Amino acid sequence: MGAFLTKGLCAFAAAALLCPCLPGRARAYVLTGLDAAEQHDFEQLAGKRVGIITNQTGVDRAGRSSVDALFASGKARLTAIFSPEHGFRGNAADGELISNSTDPVTGLPIYSLYGKTRRPTPAMLAGIDVLVFDIQDVGARFYTYLTTMALCMEEAARLKIPFVVLDRPNPISGNVLEGPVLARNIQDFTGYFPVPVRHGLTAGEMALLHKDVRGLNLDLSVVKLQGWDRSSYYDETGLAWINPSPNIRGVDAAIMYPGIGGFEATNMAVGRGTDAPFLWFGAPWLDAQRLVRTLNEANLAGVRFYAEEKTPAMDIYAGKLCRGVRMEILDRAAVRPMDIFVRAVCALREKKFYGGFRVSEAEFRLTAGNNVYKAVFESKEAPEKIISDFSGQCADFGRFRQRYLLY
Repeated sequence: MGAFLTKGLCAFAAAALLCPCLPGRARAYVLTGLDAAEQHDFEQLAGKRVGIITNQTGVDRAGRSSVDALFASGKARLTAIFSPEHGFRGNAADGELISNSTDPVTGLPIYSLYGKTRRPTPAMLAGIDVLVFDIQDVGARFYTYLTTMALCMEEAARLKIPFVVLDRPNPISGNVLEGPVLARNIQDFTGYFPVPVRHGLTAGEMALLHKDVRGLNLDLSVVKLQGWDRSSYYDETGLAWINPSPNIRGVDAAIMYPGIGGFEATNMAVGRGTDAPFLWFGAPWLDAQRLVRTLNEANLAGVRFYAEEKTPAMDIYAGKLCRGVRMEILDRAAVRPMDIFVRAVCALREKKFYGGFRVSEAEFRLTAGNNVYKAVFESKEAPEKIISDFSGQCADFGRFRQRYLLY
């Protein structure tokens, strides 16, 4: 499976490592699954009618979309496009429902999997010989792109359609695990996999895990990444960053998302409508100075906290001045956003200081995890105990996931 580097590509790789214009701190030459498949003109898909699940992140190293690459292929025959949350172009707002449309370049139908349905219907899949998934994930359990992949896998299995994942890097590294493992009795669009909040898997690895856990009778294959190191972050791959959704605007925001994203189940703003989504959180009622002191006194690794006021242009407190907490990442490898979240929420449950804090119990159990809610709000355990329990769950999951790791 996959492709190999030609002599010409090897020469280009050597030059790329020296090129100062590459994004981030490029230290590697990574080929995505799409790049690897293109090396052989999609030989694996020869003669097949292909449906592709993708969005604006599905591009090769030259910036060409997987849709255009497949459409131009001399071997595969692209027949339909499927889009996830945020739409085919990735510019729809969080939670905005999207209608079906037509791609103006290829004339192909674009079926929305974040509108009237979140699963491809038999009518959408009629005449398709193979389904291909090519979307950049961010590495957090409650980010919805891999749920879309899982639902497509299930429908493909039901209709006996082979499924191919064009793999992409986990942008926040593949070694770090954080947070609780979701209970297997929870099945929701933002809580679909029995994995930690920060799972450290690529899309291809998650597909292998999901097939096994759900017992899917599915012809599944993964076109592997070439040259990816599990310890690397996205801007160390030499690949161009494309916002996977409107408010994940860089690697630092993606790193913090598994923790700070948990606040979206509360009445805390997370920076949507500001210049720092997921690198800041706040509210009009928040005593930010007190919370900043509490967080800095905890001496959490790899991060520093500052009080900072913002007025979001959108979301929960649009147009309202919010007192908030700004986070500066000092060491990516050391920072643990779930630890920040647990410490902050444990402080916020003290009503005498933060009486304005509110939680949607149902949403909190899905995003942060059912046992986070129990530990924080029911048993009221200390943050040290909660974090220790989560570390134990991650250790168990780390052993379980070994069978699915491709890199």
